[in-house]
Order: sequence, then C-alpha cells, then structure tokens
Amino acid sequence: MDAIYIPQLAQASKPIEDIEVKEFLPELQTLTPVRGNLRVEHRGNFLEVTAKAETIMTLTCNRCLQQYNHRVLVNTSEIIWLDEVAEVEEEFLAEREVALDELVETLSPYGYFHPSMWLYEQMCLEIPQRQLCDKDCPGIEQNRDAKPEDKPIDSRWASLQSLKKQL
Repeated sequence: MDAIYIPQLAQASKPIEDIEVKEFLPELQTLTPVRGNLRVEHRGNFLEVTAKAETIMTLTCNRCLQQYNHRVLVNTSEIIWLDEVAEVEEEFLAEREVALDELVETLSPYGYFHPSMWLYEQMCLEIPQRQLCDKDCPGIEQNRDAKPEDKPIDSRWASLQSLKKQL
C-alpha cells in the first residue's frame, strides 16, 4: 500500500481514499495475506480511518507450547488529528511526560499517512495476549509418578549430588 499524501487527499473533489487490501504486511508473520478494506477520509482537521480486515496467524499456546492457527479480525475505526506541531520530531527524548488529553494520534497536515503501518498496528492489537490453543488446554504433560531419584541427573551436577549423599 502506498503512503497517502494528506494535502492531496484534502484537495481532492472526494476526500476519501478506499483501499482494498490483499497483501502480506512486511513485519507481520501470517499464513494468509491480510484481506479486507481500508478507508481514509479527510474531514478538515482530522482523518477518519476505518478498516475491516482479517488474516490467519500461527501462534504458540502459552500452556502446552503447541502451535495452532488463529484468525485475526480487525473491525475498527480511529480518528487521527491533523496538527502542525506533529511534524516536529522529538527523536532525542528518551522519556517525556504526556498529559492525559495528549493520548491521541496526530499527524502533520502536510505529511503522509501510511495505511500499511496503521493496519499493521491494528492487527498487532488484535493478537490475543493470552494465547491458548483451547480453553480447556491441560498444559504440558508431566509424569507425576516419577520419583526424584528416577530423574536423570545433569552430569555437571554429579559431584554435588555425590556430596549431598555423603551428608
């Protein structure tokens, strides 16, 4: 997906950009291409971005460590404010205190909107934090009948084990 030049979108007779998505996003490892629609609408002092997209990813279960396929669905919209101050990059600040009312996305009205990056971020937000292959996943099977003596000893700890037996 190509970047959208915001001033060009603002001056268009119909300030709406509809994008059909059917591609792999570079930084998102998926089994299928991301498919769906993305709409960017210029509304004067903000962009309204909406997306409906889906893909399939291979995730690893947090309990049993088995891999499983998961459908990632995005059905979201976001308002991105256009602010001339947004073009001032603060690259060298490691930390910065942010007021609660500043927790919004802003772009320069003279810059670019990158739909592929925005869609990548939305997809990442939809990946489940708790990755379980099944709600009743038992986890890793453990042999509970084994005695501590039956467990193999790492050869690096053999001398410590012999010292333990002497005491």
